[in-house]
Amino acid sequence: MRNQRIVIAIAVVITAISFSGIAAAQGQDEEPPPMGFFVTSVGLGDGGNLGGLAGADAHCQSLAEAAGSDRTWRAYLSTQGPGAVNARDRIGSGPWANAEGLTIGTNVESLHYDNSNINWEHALDENGDQFASRIDGDPDFTEHDILTGTQIDGTAFPAGEDQTCSNWTSNGEGTARVGHADRYSFTTPGSPWNSSHGTPGCTQENLVSVGGAGLLYCFAAD
Repeated sequence: MRNQRIVIAIAVVITAISFSGIAAAQGQDEEPPPMGFFVTSVGLGDGGNLGGLAGADAHCQSLAEAAGSDRTWRAYLSTQGPGAVNARDRIGSGPWANAEGLTIGTNVESLHYDNSNINWEHALDENGDQFASRIDGDPDFTEHDILTGTQIDGTAFPAGEDQTCSNWTSNGEGTARVGHADRYSFTTPGSPWNSSHGTPGCTQENLVSVGGAGLLYCFAAD
């Protein structure tokens, strides 16, 4: 009887190990989450004139579809004045993963307050490539400025001083608030990803002069 109990116990252990191995293998075979966030690989090329929110959203949607996504995409942008829009309210509820399946933020709160994974290593474009940054390239060249027009909590600036290039319709007068996608100010870490500084104007040359290219953050809102 004692030997029979030992045999049964060994069988139970072996079975448990087998199921554990199967579960681990199944975990390894799980598909990564679909892309829900990217930095645009290119800007629209007309400074702060994005064609308003609709034009910016269309740019995100076009790049995402070209990369194989069938999701609904929105640009992370705020507007000012009557009917002001908060960037944080446009992007769905998350979670959002980059092109490699790494979670960038689990929800709107974690994205803004819990140290999201938006940085040079993980803020990839729609093709899974990195943008130009001083921290791993030409020390005098970067395209880390991302147009947002937003405060650090993801909300719109109050009416008054322009922070959105006339709600993304100006390629001349005004200014645009930008964030640093690599989280660096020159070579100093810790810069906000969504609200770092303003631009000296809204021309394409103005954006380039301070480290940008008119790039956007795009989020899947579905």
